[in-house]
Amino acid sequence: MDRKLLLLIIDGVPHRNWRRLFGNLEGWVQSGDAKLLKMRAVLPSTSASCYASIHTGVTPQEHGCTGNHDVFRLSHDDIFSQVRKAGGVTGAVTHSFWSEFFNRAPFDVVRDVEYDEPESTTINHGRFHTMTGYGMINQCTPADVDLFGTLTMLCERKGIDYGILHTCTLDSMGHRFGHECHEMDDACFKMDEQMAPFIKRWRDQGYDVIVTADHGQTDRGHHGGHEDLQQDVALYYFGDAEVVDDSDTLCQTQLAPTVLSLMGAPIADTMKGKVFLK
Repeated sequence: MDRKLLLLIIDGVPHRNWRRLFGNLEGWVQSGDAKLLKMRAVLPSTSASCYASIHTGVTPQEHGCTGNHDVFRLSHDDIFSQVRKAGGVTGAVTHSFWSEFFNRAPFDVVRDVEYDEPESTTINHGRFHTMTGYGMINQCTPADVDLFGTLTMLCERKGIDYGILHTCTLDSMGHRFGHECHEMDDACFKMDEQMAPFIKRWRDQGYDVIVTADHGQTDRGHHGGHEDLQQDVALYYFGDAEVVDDSDTLCQTQLAPTVLSLMGAPIADTMKGKVFLK
C-alpha cells in the first residue's frame, strides 16, 4: 500500500467547537504539522446515515440508511472492501453499527464484539461496543483512552494498514447538555488532551491520521437536519499529501475516495466524490 492510514470519527462535534476547544489539534495546524479543512455531513445528519456515507462515499438516498433504526448490511463497496482488494489489512474500533454495515448483520454481542478474521473481505480485526441501554441518564459509552489504546494495539499487534476509530462520547454529552455549556467545554478539552499523545504515537509508526466528526450538533443537543451547526465539522489531516480541492466546504462523500486514493487502493465506481488530498 502507498500509505497506512487511521481515520478517527469523533461523533457529534460542530465545526465551531473543534476550532475553539481542541487546542492540541489547532496547535498542530498553527505549527504546520496538520492541515485543517471544513466538511459538511450528508442529510439526514443522523449518526448511522453518516457512518454509511463516510465509508461508501454515497448519500443516504443511495445507500438507503435513513437513520439509527435502519441499520443493515450495506450493498455498496466501501473503504474496507477496497483496501482488502488492494491486499491491505483492516481494523475497526467502533460502535457496533459499523460491523453491521460492513461485515454482517444483525450484530451478535458474543460472536461480533471482538473478532480476528484474516480472510474477511471487509474488516479483518474488529473490536466493537453497543451502548445498549443508552439514554439521557446513562451514556453507556466506553472510555476514550480505552478506545485509543485498543486501536493502537491493533496497529502494533496486527499490523493493520487501515483502521477506523469511532467514539460517541461527545455526541452523548451533547445530547445531554447541549454544546454551549461548561460540561461540553470540559468534555472537548479532555478529548483533545487524551487523543494528542496517541496521534504522535501513530505518526511515529508511519500512519497518516485524519480526525473529523460524522456530523455537528446544536446548542440544544440536536442533529439530523439541515443547518450549519448540525452538518458542518472540521477535518484535521496529518500527513504529507497536499490539498487539491480549494472548496470552502467539502462534502462528506469525498472522504471515502480520498482515503482510498491516499492508500493506493482502487476507488469504487460508485464513489463519485472528488479526491481532496493527493
